Amino acid sequence: MMGNETPFKLRIDLSVLEHLGINLYSNVPSVLSEIVANSWDADATEVRIDWDLEEDRIVIQDDGIGMTREDVNARFLTVGYQRRSEQPGPTARKRRPMGRKGIGKLSVFSIADSAQIETSKDGTHSAFRMHLKAIREKISKEGGNGTYEPEEVRDARFDLKHGTRITLSELRRRQTIKTPRDLRKRVARRFSILGAAYDFHVFINNEEVVPADRGYYDKIQFLWTYGDSLNVRDLCKSRKSDEDRTDTARGMDISVIGWLGTVAESKQLKDEDGDNLNRIAIFVRGKMAQENMLDDFSERGVYANYLIGELRFDDLDTYDGGGTSCDEDAATSSRQRIVEDDPRYQELRRFLGNELKYIQNRWKELRSKAGTQKALEIPTVKEWMDALKPPTRKKAEKWLGKINRIDIDDLEEHKHLIKQSMIAFEFLRVNEKLDALDSIHDENLSVVLNISQDMDNIEASLYSQIIRQRLGVIEAFQKKIEENELEKLIQRYLFDHLWLIDPSWERVEGTEIMERSVKKLFLEVDNNLPKNVLEGRLDIKYRKSAGQHVILELKRPDRRIKISELSDQVSRYREGMRALLDDTNTPHEPIEIIVLLGKKPGGWDSTDKRNRDVTSLSAYDARVVFYEELLHNARKVYREFLERRKQIDKFAKLIQDIDDYAPPPSS
Repeated sequence: MMGNETPFKLRIDLSVLEHLGINLYSNVPSVLSEIVANSWDADATEVRIDWDLEEDRIVIQDDGIGMTREDVNARFLTVGYQRRSEQPGPTARKRRPMGRKGIGKLSVFSIADSAQIETSKDGTHSAFRMHLKAIREKISKEGGNGTYEPEEVRDARFDLKHGTRITLSELRRRQTIKTPRDLRKRVARRFSILGAAYDFHVFINNEEVVPADRGYYDKIQFLWTYGDSLNVRDLCKSRKSDEDRTDTARGMDISVIGWLGTVAESKQLKDEDGDNLNRIAIFVRGKMAQENMLDDFSERGVYANYLIGELRFDDLDTYDGGGTSCDEDAATSSRQRIVEDDPRYQELRRFLGNELKYIQNRWKELRSKAGTQKALEIPTVKEWMDALKPPTRKKAEKWLGKINRIDIDDLEEHKHLIKQSMIAFEFLRVNEKLDALDSIHDENLSVVLNISQDMDNIEASLYSQIIRQRLGVIEAFQKKIEENELEKLIQRYLFDHLWLIDPSWERVEGTEIMERSVKKLFLEVDNNLPKNVLEGRLDIKYRKSAGQHVILELKRPDRRIKISELSDQVSRYREGMRALLDDTNTPHEPIEIIVLLGKKPGGWDSTDKRNRDVTSLSAYDARVVFYEELLHNARKVYREFLERRKQIDKFAKLIQDIDDYAPPPSS
């Protein structure tokens, strides 16, 4: 101190030092943010932070208006100095001050045991040093509330024309910051007023801190903006879509500027330093006021795991000083959250809640579309999809898009997920339950995919479906026979279900030419048949199946026929069929003629007579099958399934009984 200069004096309560200084802030970035905010309020255009790892020292220097000795005592060393009341805003640079409670300067003691302040203004220079240990000792001696006189620094450089330099040494709590790059990233995330647009430049170890240093803009896939957000769109170079939602904030008592976005993979919201970026940061006057407002919403769908955002609500702090009106301070005493009971915060919360619901639905749509496109990049998946009929394909596209919303980032796991989803889709498709996909929500997608772990389930489901269908055919055919239904109906039904005669028989496609030739043959044979024989026939059909040519001769179930009539018919069929095969150069292909009867031919009560007739017909590659025999054999083939189905039906009833159970009312 020289001449009659007033000494520097810090008047403070020890509990205030502990709670609002040492314990108020928990890390280096938050402390430096308070100092940078003071530089903004001081109309600085440039702030330089130099972190000397070897010397264990951080130096923060700005080119703001600086302070006189009187300013230091009246403002800087006065805890709780009401800046806006004493220095109403806006500033000379038309800035709205960030500081309000006058406690930010104490934050330096949460990371450093020593702080040296050098400042210049209007040609005057001041420099002093404060030691945390000395402050504690001095104030303790005065009963916990007193005055501490910082140490004058006589050998300071005084090279600042205007501005302030703060040197922090004997650092503590710096374990989370490894490099200057880490520090740039964290400082960048705490301010929205960096760069030429605001004439405010912050440097860390001579490298400017820019919005891109936040490290997440390039990860944004879908973007929603509020207000003037052109710079955000420019930064989000990988975005697939963006939507201006400014109009949704109109008519509110508070204005909204900023953006919300989702990333392509949830793991992108955990940066390389372990910071959790799955958050919505709230900014007031360009400085982060709440790190994560997303925590306020407990009901969150899958989409929320991909969510990040920055919203600026300056109406949470409207007081610039002067006058008689003063809004309530919306910040908590820690300066790291907003007071939740504040009506403005509640309106902000309602607005954000509505926007999150909208984004959830839009994210599902956008994510599904992107997921389908991604899945179709796999050739096998595209081939499978292209083979589906249009209505089914549409459901499959929607399903593949939906499963893409499951929070899985690993490529191999994602491919496994696609395989599982395809199996699940086929499982539901063969069981005719594809409509059930619409009722599956994001939260239980993983559970649904466990319905079918492998292809065996699909195979079993397909077989079960086929069996059920065939059992239905058997029962329906028996009913038609019992009712001696119209000839054409019985004929067509059997023709469509050849497996009733032999389970291995199915129609071979591409035999239309031969069928036309055989039909002509039948007409020629019919012309030679007696009238009573024609009246007793249902119809004759031909099919190529199981490697052989099958001719069916159907008789009405209630008609009795003589073997002599059959022998004449089948001999003509065989002779004509052989001629047709010779013409097509396939003379060795086998022929089988089946005559379906309802009643035994005359004389078949005698075993010998029946055996002789069977042998006679076999010479023409013909045999007789009875309707009752056909049904008996068909049931025999599926008897085991019928027995199993009884067990399943019994078990299903037990399950249903459990579902229907209601405990008796308590007495």
